[in-house]
Amino acid sequence: MTQFTAQMDAALAGAVVTVFGAIQIDLPGYSLKLLDGSGALKGAPWNSFVGRDPTYGALAAIDDLRDGSSEQAPRLSITLNPASDAAAASLAAPSMQGSPVSLWIGAVDEATGAPIPDPELVFLGELDVPHLMADENGRTLEYEVGSVFDRLFELDEGARLTDSFHQSIWPGETGLSAVTGVIDQIYWGMQAPVPAVTQYFGGFGGLADWARNQFV
Repeated sequence: MTQFTAQMDAALAGAVVTVFGAIQIDLPGYSLKLLDGSGALKGAPWNSFVGRDPTYGALAAIDDLRDGSSEQAPRLSITLNPASDAAAASLAAPSMQGSPVSLWIGAVDEATGAPIPDPELVFLGELDVPHLMADENGRTLEYEVGSVFDRLFELDEGARLTDSFHQSIWPGETGLSAVTGVIDQIYWGMQAPVPAVTQYFGGFGGLADWARNQFV
């Protein structure tokens, strides 16, 4: 038994099977849906995936999915063949960073031309760092894609125990707007400094006053 459906397992066990990869990149204002070849699929929503997008180009390669360690989430590298200089510049723009990326693997039903239910979602992440490369054969754009698990490693160093920051996360929630009389300072995103003196009674006079109060 694998992570695929029973129908997928049966298809993959056959003598002849057509396997496809489909990737969707939700760019700002545009959903880029590409197949790993020049074929076409039938049936919604898979019929919207194409081998070459007229605006942004085609998928050149998808590197092997790399497992992460205890301090690193899985990552993926994809290479695109941009349709034009404008497409290459747009794809490499800083505004594209963080765009959601989904990757599926599926098999085609040879009788209908539609994917066998259900293609497996094998990776979910977001665009990270672009690398634009050019040689005598043309130009390519390689993108590092970080897993959604990267978010688990964020330290939230900018978080603050203030009403303004609280409402930036939960608009209209005024639980911190009337907080007064806070004596202890709470440190966010850093370790609290260790004071040189932890308690002081004001010399022998303070100690005497304390002792006198204990035995009155």
